[in-house]
Amino acid sequence: MNQKETSKETWKKEILNTEKAFAKMVAEEGLHKAFVAFADKNAVIARNDNLIIGKESIDSFYASNNEKELTWTPDFVDVSESGDLGYTYGKYTFTYVDKSGMSRTSEGVFHTVWKRQSNGKWKFVWD
Repeated sequence: MNQKETSKETWKKEILNTEKAFAKMVAEEGLHKAFVAFADKNAVIARNDNLIIGKESIDSFYASNNEKELTWTPDFVDVSESGDLGYTYGKYTFTYVDKSGMSRTSEGVFHTVWKRQSNGKWKFVWD
């Protein structure tokens, strides 16, 4: 493996480890805290056919939406040749209680774009 391939593999592992830490924080501390902690300041999330733009808006969106459970596993990770952007995709399971008090579960596919920060850590810019 040459230096470029070694760097790409290292960056992919960093992103995968970031995904795992993100999922662990969701499980242990809830959606609100985790989504704010792992969001880039300019992150965008798509929810219910709406775009929630910026970390502050994501904070507001999840502030009252913590009664839910989200689990996911990345099936694929890749990173740019320059190592500044990467992406993951895989399957998720989302469980929540609806207005009638019934527990509901939906499953689907997620896609997350990750951006390397100036401190070397990865934050999501699209989810």
